[in-house]
Amino acid sequence: MNELWQYTLLAISSLFVIIDPFASVPAFVAMTPQDTPKERARMARLACLVAAGVLLGFAFLGEYIFRFLGITIPAFKMAGSIVLLLVALDMLRAKRSAVMETSEETEAGAEKDDIAITPLAVPMLAGPGAITTAILLHNEAKSFDQQIALAGSIVVVLAASYVVFRLSAKGAGWLSPIALKITTRIMGLLLAALACQFMFDALKEFKAKL
Repeated sequence: MNELWQYTLLAISSLFVIIDPFASVPAFVAMTPQDTPKERARMARLACLVAAGVLLGFAFLGEYIFRFLGITIPAFKMAGSIVLLLVALDMLRAKRSAVMETSEETEAGAEKDDIAITPLAVPMLAGPGAITTAILLHNEAKSFDQQIALAGSIVVVLAASYVVFRLSAKGAGWLSPIALKITTRIMGLLLAALACQFMFDALKEFKAKL
């Protein structure tokens, strides 16, 4: 039971750090200047549902995709750790990483009538970093209970993201820029540590196969 709680805490914290809904709020508000709070809330709800579906799909089907493509889990762990480290380094500089979404995608979103699926759900919420994290966490699951915990963690994190966007439907005035930068840097440090751990695990698995 202790291992299950530890795994669940790891899953929720790492997914929340990589998705980082607080950092998406300014872009969300900027891309919906003409929308009412009710329309913003609807977009946020749809985006979180789509993002949850994408992450659940990749988490539980990713291993089969790798087998089909001939990619080993250690190789993916190594590549994934590099992706997460790139995101973490940008977060440590209090920047929204281009790995999550580019400025061009944000600008394109501002011109769309409905941003729920793109770019809000993909790639802002369920981007390469979040997908990588979900797949790696599924690989770390050692039992069926932990796999269920991962699915629940994805739902919990996206539900929390919806709450953050829902609170921002009337504007992001409640979000202090200073607090946001401090939080982003702390999350970046945690994500960098997680990336290094995945890298060490990959090297250990490579060494065991030699």
